[in-house]
Amino acid sequence: MTRNRCEWAQKNELMAKYHDEEWGKPLYDEQKLFEFLILEGMQAGLSWLTILKKRENFRLAYDNFDVRKVAAYDQHKVEELMSDSGIIRNRQKIEASINNAKHFLEVAEEFESFNQYIWNFVHHQPIVNRWVKLSELPAKTELSDIISADLKRRGFKFVGSTIIYAHMQATGMVNDHLTTCFCHPESKGT
Repeated sequence: MTRNRCEWAQKNELMAKYHDEEWGKPLYDEQKLFEFLILEGMQAGLSWLTILKKRENFRLAYDNFDVRKVAAYDQHKVEELMSDSGIIRNRQKIEASINNAKHFLEVAEEFESFNQYIWNFVHHQPIVNRWVKLSELPAKTELSDIISADLKRRGFKFVGSTIIYAHMQATGMVNDHLTTCFCHPESKGT
């Protein structure tokens, strides 16, 4: 039996697996929240499929997204990452990921966890949208504008509103599965 899923996830198996198992599901794990923050920043200007194909390489290159280790990366590590053909070799994005790791730790200390900080923007409850067509999904929202501005004020980079909205979707802060998709909370499962 074929399940109805969001159109964008029907392109290939990797996208379908990501859609079915991760996208839009509430995520509270600090390491995973950090991973998606880095991956969404790396995606800027690229397709999500490109990032998914390189995800395992990113995990290896970035010490499995251990935020403390990434925050301690030095210039030698930047050069090592720049020579790693398995990841996105963009110096600004790599340097931003290290910068963001440092600020991620600061936020986690201030709010007891990054999870507490980021989920507070949605009052610790996912926003469930009821989109019927893919064309209805926004690239950013007023809320992603607010979160983006707050992160930038705290020193984060590569956290524009579109990147933050993608992060919100990836981590389930917002559920943007189409109403016809089996992953939508109101779906009948087909």
